This record gives sequence, C-alpha cells and structure tokens, in this order.
Amino acid sequence: MKLLIVDDSSIIRSRIARILSDSRLPAIQIVGMARTGTEAVALFQQHTPDLVTMDLTMPEMDGVESTEAMITLKPDSNILIISALSDKATAIKALKKGAKGFLYKPFNDEQLIHALLEIME
Repeated sequence: MKLLIVDDSSIIRSRIARILSDSRLPAIQIVGMARTGTEAVALFQQHTPDLVTMDLTMPEMDGVESTEAMITLKPDSNILIISALSDKATAIKALKKGAKGFLYKPFNDEQLIHALLEIME
C-alpha cells in the first residue's frame, strides 16, 4: 500500500507519518509528502499511490483542485480529506469530486486509523 501525504503543515505531515506505524494498519509505504497541491499532483503522477491524505487549504492549488486532478488521472483513487471544521462546505465539494472520506482537524490517532481503514476497504 503506497501513501501520499499532502498538507502544508510539516507538523501534520509528520504526525500522519508517525501514526502509520500502528499495528492495526496494513504495511503502508510513504511515497511522498507534499506541501502544495501542485507538488501533490506531480508526486501522484510519479508514484500512483493507493491512498492519499489531502489537506484542503494550501498554497498554489487547493485540495479540491488536487483531488479533481488525481481522480482524473486515476478514477479509483482513495483520497482522505483531512481539514478543519471551518472547511466543511469545501470538504463536501472535494467528496463530490471523488474523495472517499473526510476527517476533521484536530484529530487523534484513533480517528485517523479508523478513517484510513475505512477508505482502504
């Protein structure tokens, strides 16, 4: 299972990466970490990950545009939106564009593990 982590916060990227070592999750290899939507789409094309965690509010290209680009490239992509509660309307747009799940920030380890397992099914 290959994962691309997309978030403009290095703290969130590191936190997601750390949680992936939890024994309840299958083996997940991080193939890239992107700070912007533009970086994310380039890494997605390069590595075709099975799973993407996607922030919504980022410089250059936002999470909705990035999600749409990834779904166009690989329609069966598993994209989990991870964003603040204030982005709820934007998150719904991302889900309509093809994202498979949504997790609110701030999240705890349990919530992330559950959300990842859910979209991997």
